[in-house]
Amino acid sequence: MRALVLLLSAFCSAAHGQYPEKPIRLVVGFSAGGPTDLPARFIADRLGAMLGQRVVVENRPGAAGQIATQDVLSKPRDGYSLLLCTHFEAINAAVYRSVPYTLADLAPVTQVSRYYYGVVAANDVPAHDWDEFVAYARANPGKLNYGMLGKGSAQHILALELGKLTGTEMVGIPYKGGADALADVLAGRVQMYVSPTLAVLPPYKAGRVRLLAVSSPERLAAAPEIPTLVEKGLPFVRFGWLGVCAGAGTPQPVITILNREIAAVVQSADYRAMSDKAGTVALSSTPEELAKILAETFEQAAKISREFGLQL
Repeated sequence: MRALVLLLSAFCSAAHGQYPEKPIRLVVGFSAGGPTDLPARFIADRLGAMLGQRVVVENRPGAAGQIATQDVLSKPRDGYSLLLCTHFEAINAAVYRSVPYTLADLAPVTQVSRYYYGVVAANDVPAHDWDEFVAYARANPGKLNYGMLGKGSAQHILALELGKLTGTEMVGIPYKGGADALADVLAGRVQMYVSPTLAVLPPYKAGRVRLLAVSSPERLAAAPEIPTLVEKGLPFVRFGWLGVCAGAGTPQPVITILNREIAAVVQSADYRAMSDKAGTVALSSTPEELAKILAETFEQAAKISREFGLQL
């Protein structure tokens, strides 16, 4: 019996001990250059060096991340097609009636960051701070636009929640990716956008857009002059998160290797420095902890979906 156990152990080690034997895909469901793409490329570069194989980032934007999710789930569950999973996977499952996957189809690997949102306004809007913007929006109901990544996206939900809390009414304009939405804010074609701070801090610091408030519980070290929405009297603390997932059925030894190596990248001083500069928090987790985060995000999104009638 002992000989059989040793033989099986050796077989398993041989089957997974050489992982990875070829390049790995890390699929991102949003545009290049956006708040999901930049951390993905940092992780891919460092992870590839640690594993001795290239990790290639592929952007597959559209349908609030669903195209990327389906892409990864359609491939063999062998650890060579990974997804930069986000809260969108859970939101989509909660909001859409017929999403072609369930959360059980995903194999969580690790969380890689938590981030807060910034509310930005185009420079040509006659409002220089949060209070002035709210007053202007109230005086012009239905005349201002805000960017969103499709109906039911986090940007859509957050804008609806803020509209309800402030008594304002604006029109949502859908985009394939955050970079496209932000580009139209910078050009003045869209007046407001609720975006992860990673994307909006650089143009804000360059004077190309106005950062009105942030959704963090306390002011961000990267922009200490910007008030929180809590300071403005709104019970509004919201955050998103990023992680890495594989398809369910991926061998456990592969998940273990990926969790260990990606966590090492996330815990590195360089990654933490990048995160701090962007106003995000570098966080790693166990696969079980990320699975819990996915489930909690699903429940929160389902509740908001019912409140605003967002079932799609």
